Amino acid sequence: MKRRTFLTVSAATSGAVALAAPPASASSAARPGGVATRPAGRGVEDQLRGWFADTYRSLEAMVADSGLPCDALTLSGERPTRSENTSVTNIGCWLWSTVAAAGLGVIGEEEMLRRLSATVATIERMERLHGFWFNWYNTFTGEVLDEWPGSGDPVAHLLSTVDNGWLDVGLRIAEDAADPADPALRDRIRALRAGVDWSFFYAPFDPEEPVARPGHMHTGFQVAEGRLAPSFYGALNSETRIASYLGIGDGTVPSDHYWHMMRTQAPGVEQEMPPTGEWVTVDGVRTFRGHYVYRGRKVVPGWGGSMFEALMPPLFVPDAEWSPRSWRLNHRRVVLGHRDHGLLDAEYGYWGFSPCNVPEGGYQEYGVQWLGMSPTGYCSNTDRTYVPHGEELPDPSAWTNGVATPHASFLALPFGARDAFENLRRLARDFDLYEEGMGFRDSVNVRTGRVSDAMLSLDQGMTAAALAQVLRPGLLQRPFRTGRFARRLRPVLAREDFGIA
Repeated sequence: MKRRTFLTVSAATSGAVALAAPPASASSAARPGGVATRPAGRGVEDQLRGWFADTYRSLEAMVADSGLPCDALTLSGERPTRSENTSVTNIGCWLWSTVAAAGLGVIGEEEMLRRLSATVATIERMERLHGFWFNWYNTFTGEVLDEWPGSGDPVAHLLSTVDNGWLDVGLRIAEDAADPADPALRDRIRALRAGVDWSFFYAPFDPEEPVARPGHMHTGFQVAEGRLAPSFYGALNSETRIASYLGIGDGTVPSDHYWHMMRTQAPGVEQEMPPTGEWVTVDGVRTFRGHYVYRGRKVVPGWGGSMFEALMPPLFVPDAEWSPRSWRLNHRRVVLGHRDHGLLDAEYGYWGFSPCNVPEGGYQEYGVQWLGMSPTGYCSNTDRTYVPHGEELPDPSAWTNGVATPHASFLALPFGARDAFENLRRLARDFDLYEEGMGFRDSVNVRTGRVSDAMLSLDQGMTAAALAQVLRPGLLQRPFRTGRFARRLRPVLAREDFGIA
């Protein structure tokens, strides 16, 4: 096969990207460098644009006449089949992907506005509570989903904090895109968002009751019980921080909430590994500035070590730019950790681990255990090979049935362009993973070659957003870079110091 050229990260911190020949060894040591945000070279850009166009076509196929996207599109039958259920996150994905499609020239502005308006019309009819939306709805009617399709099991109704966060992100991006082209649509979206108040989920810190009032966000509101969930989102480096960013940026949640979030858990608390760090006080909040060390790199872990946790929020809120010696370094090191686990620890030959479909059926959380603080860890394989802290790494053959998901590599593109592009190219080359005109299927078992028979709205939506950020940086970030939102949040992130530089 003819050798191609690939993306490489410049050693400069500007984030510039140049073209170079592929490395001599995929298992080469980590290279210093900045954040890659824009590909260079017409051939590579054409490839990325082709991937975006096909990915958006798969999202188009997921959308019903209601304007809502389904949760999953099954490809195993004679024709693609939409699931009957959708989530508010899926709806957010469709909104921002449609704005990205117009920004990249895949559809025109008039078509973008028509599609956004159709989806907004259904959202306006959807039942909500306390200003927030339920987690699951019927794809075709927009009604709250009471029973799971197929099984008939009852749905435990929840107002999910993080899922409402992703819908709010999509609505903000749609509102920005409609202004000034369609003032009526803009105002309809503003009216929808008027009831969103993030203080509803927030538990202000109480030193007398630090367990019940930790300064964190509740995970949601349990509708049947009529109460906020007793559990909280505590890990900072998680996709759940999008709700924290939104609340701080809106001014509905105080900025000290950010400093109550955990970089790692405190020393002495059971977690993936004993953390290194120090206690510091920032804005009057005493917090443990902790980190782990994986393959010689200091890194602030997520909860389970998945790519989704670490790299979905910066697609929209530019925390890497606003915190270059903390968030930017950390995002890059998460990418390198995934790469090295896949190529060196397990010798899969591929990498990129994040919650996705199990190729043989079902759904599972995948990740790199040393990049998450959970004491049981997310694993990179269906068989859940876990290595207790302090034990030597097993032979690579111990990691059986490893599962890579393309959306994880797309999330990595802005922070490790060459590595991520090469990984995607090899996944498309070596497995029956790419559907022409539809994009990548959801996942592949890299040992057996078994490919998922479905695509997920969430994963295709992350893929579309990541490609938009690489091809047209800042396109989906405009609502978060300006105005009071940025004035409130940016100074907080500028004071971040993970102690990993």
